[in-house]
Amino acid sequence: MHLCWLLPCVLGFPLLWTDLAAAGDSSTEMIKQPVGSHWRVKRGWVWNQFFVPEEVNASLHIGRLRSDLDNGNNSFQYKLWGDGAGSLFTIDNRTGDIYTIQKLDREERSLYTLRAQVIDTSTGRAVEPESEFVIRVSDINDNEPKFLDEPYEAIVPEMSPEGTFVIQVTASDDDDPTSGNNARLLYSLLQGQAYFSVEPTTGVIRISSKTDRELQDEYWVIIQAKDMIGQPGALSGTTSVLIKLSDINDNKPIFKESFYRLTVSESAPTGTSIGKIMAYDNDIGENAEMNYSIEEDDSKTFDIITDDETQEGIVILKKKVDFEHQSYYGIRAKVRNRHVDEELLIHHADASTTFIKVQVEDDDEPPVFLLPTYIFEILEGNPLGAFVGTVSATDPDQRKSPVRYSITRSKEFTISDNGTIIVTSPLDREVNAWYNLSVTATERYNIQQISSVPVYVQVLNVNDHAPEFSEYYETYVCENAASGQVIQTISAVDRDESIEDHHFYFILSAEDTNNSSFTIRDNQDNTATISTNRSGFSLQEEPVFSITILIADNGTPSLTSTNTLTIYVCDCDDRGSTQTCGDRKLMLFLGLRVEVIIAIMVFIMVICGFIFLMLALRQQRKQPLFPEKGEDFGENIFRYDDEGGGEEDTEAFDIAALRSTAVMRAGKARRTTSAEIRSLYRQSLQVGPDSALFRKFILEKLEEANNDPGAPPFDSLQTYAFEGLGSSAGSLSSLGSADTDQDENFDYLNELGPRFKRLACMFGSAVQSNN
Repeated sequence: MHLCWLLPCVLGFPLLWTDLAAAGDSSTEMIKQPVGSHWRVKRGWVWNQFFVPEEVNASLHIGRLRSDLDNGNNSFQYKLWGDGAGSLFTIDNRTGDIYTIQKLDREERSLYTLRAQVIDTSTGRAVEPESEFVIRVSDINDNEPKFLDEPYEAIVPEMSPEGTFVIQVTASDDDDPTSGNNARLLYSLLQGQAYFSVEPTTGVIRISSKTDRELQDEYWVIIQAKDMIGQPGALSGTTSVLIKLSDINDNKPIFKESFYRLTVSESAPTGTSIGKIMAYDNDIGENAEMNYSIEEDDSKTFDIITDDETQEGIVILKKKVDFEHQSYYGIRAKVRNRHVDEELLIHHADASTTFIKVQVEDDDEPPVFLLPTYIFEILEGNPLGAFVGTVSATDPDQRKSPVRYSITRSKEFTISDNGTIIVTSPLDREVNAWYNLSVTATERYNIQQISSVPVYVQVLNVNDHAPEFSEYYETYVCENAASGQVIQTISAVDRDESIEDHHFYFILSAEDTNNSSFTIRDNQDNTATISTNRSGFSLQEEPVFSITILIADNGTPSLTSTNTLTIYVCDCDDRGSTQTCGDRKLMLFLGLRVEVIIAIMVFIMVICGFIFLMLALRQQRKQPLFPEKGEDFGENIFRYDDEGGGEEDTEAFDIAALRSTAVMRAGKARRTTSAEIRSLYRQSLQVGPDSALFRKFILEKLEEANNDPGAPPFDSLQTYAFEGLGSSAGSLSSLGSADTDQDENFDYLNELGPRFKRLACMFGSAVQSNN
């Protein structure tokens, strides 16, 4: 039995051929087959592979399976298993022919492995073991190239040289790269040939000519990719590439205006912005940043700074201007880029410049003093109206307005209309050696224009103060002091100011020189020593000595003062020290101070005690107006804030609230009242009830108020604190009313006033109805 593969002629090429052995087993065929580089022989089934073109219509005959045992009597049945069996491939179970059911796509699957077997239908048993074979889908050029990373965008500096790399585009083809040229691509440029080129095999885009961003800042380039290396019938795909040009600093800033006219007020302070200038740069970003500067300005009056946000040049005033001095200025400004690479300096060789004319505007300026400060000198003691000095101010404007002068807050000086300062009160250098004045000049034509200048007046010294002791001296001499003993050293001071150093002369008065128990010696250093002129002093006979000392200065003219020095005789200790006398005096002084402090504290305590006593007495004098509050009945107090109109005033309050009947009140001893109180009582009862208990209550209150010295006047007492101990009407509740309704008489409700009128109508009507 033989089984062979039969290939249809539609394949166009044979994949195997059969060479039957002349002798041997009848079930064995020798199959010649190109597998790699050798031939292979298999017993029974012959393994092989079929090639099927993709995208061919369905029902394509692929090949035929045939067993050499098949004698054509239709007793054999062929079966197919494996990839796509029944869905993509089918077999004629009688003839063994294999067909496609639908189109095949190599890009989806290129290889199918199947198994075949022949069955004897009479026995149902396999004639031969199943054998495996493959079906390969051969490629056709049915896929166009596609670009992978769309969209493409690249950035390249402007003015880049030719051949500069821009970007690489890549396309892919799903066809089999091993099958001819189906997947071999070729790139070409459809748009953008003027400035760019593309390498045909790699897809690399390069600069082909220089570009200028200021002319065009971006380009759209269209690239085409063709398979089959561009041969006829090839498929193609395209993509767009956006190429943006980045800026380089190849343009210098340029002034659009060659002349600017600006104005500035002469009163403008330094730092004032007087105008702006503008240069334009075709570059962008950092390359357009610029710096302005002054190129020609001999006066150094102006400066230019750059506004970083707007890139404008701001002209500012560097020094104050004066219209009367110079009415206009001419300056030249230039502009340069801040950031320029060295290789681009050729584009920035000559900076752009412009001319600026600044016109100074005349303003009404305040007066100007000839000097910034004035210093004058005057001797102390000069008479009133003495001349001190003269200040002068002028109007700098063309109209030259007259000026009026004044001195701010000064009682010692005044100034005339011509600027002369004179004295208005005596000057004493020892009181005030310097005067700081502020002189104001005001234009007469415009009083708003005011200026001031400091004036310093120094009061010069005149020797008008005699020298005096520099301090208060407490001098002691011991009873047993020997003659010639130094007991005190004195010095002097002079309030006058001397050009040279002060020098003082000390002598005793003529009387003390002849009779004194003490002598003085001038030390020639502005000090003098006091010494005893005899020995032996008595504390009991003569405890205190007073000597007169004359002190003269070296001024012109020389002044002399008379000073008295008091010397106390002291009972000194064994060492002859006078310190114990000073300590005793100090202790005596401190003792006196303690006694004074104690006396002051005692006086304060007495005053405080007196105040507390007065407060306590005042509290005791206050008595309650109504002592009945402590009794066994409650009170409702009605208070009215208005004052009564006297005894005849019956409209100030409504005493109907006090109305009550059958009030039981504990009896109190009735006080005797005067005829006047009883008369007032009768008048007040004209608007009140006629209950005896109520009359008694009112009488008692009137008598208490009349006898109470702390009570308010009679006609302003409007406090009623009595409401009775109960009501004959009883409770208005319905509880317990069943037993008493028939015996109850409600006629008294008519007597309770208008507030009980409706109640009286209700119950009164009910009683009449029942009757």
